[in-house]
Amino acid sequence: MRHVISILVENEPGVLSRVSALFSGRGFNIESLNVAETLDPTISRMTLITAGNEQIIEQIIKQLNKLVNVIKVMDLTGSDFVDREMILVRVRAEATSRAEVLRILEIFRGRVVDVSPKSFTLELTGDEKKIQAVVELLTPFGILEIVRTGKVAIMRAKKNSFHGGKVQEPKAES
Repeated sequence: MRHVISILVENEPGVLSRVSALFSGRGFNIESLNVAETLDPTISRMTLITAGNEQIIEQIIKQLNKLVNVIKVMDLTGSDFVDREMILVRVRAEATSRAEVLRILEIFRGRVVDVSPKSFTLELTGDEKKIQAVVELLTPFGILEIVRTGKVAIMRAKKNSFHGGKVQEPKAES
């Protein structure tokens, strides 16, 4: 089963290397990995997608927690979270097919970010199913190149966490 793991780490050189070495050293695959700093520039969030049974994921989380620069590890799988992916697609857009490519793009709320005489470069964001649907619809036109970000994910806010114009921070777990 695929798991979405969110990891807060110190934003320091070598942290990404240590996390990826943990996976490769134990023969685990990273299907997708995104890293960026948080509001606090000294902390980064990694969103990592991997596959494995519950025992393997438990082992991965325990090993990640042992790394010096890791602050917090959360397996979001099975929780209520939002995830998105971005894709840039360069697709053939001959004069006869341009209108149809643009219609597909409009349906999926994407946008054209570059135009050439024979192609469009398109930008789209969405969940994995939406991205896959767009790729399948654009394939007959001739996809020339694809770049995907992989998943980023965040826990959904609790329904009662908004009071009087202020967002309530989740209570710390004991």
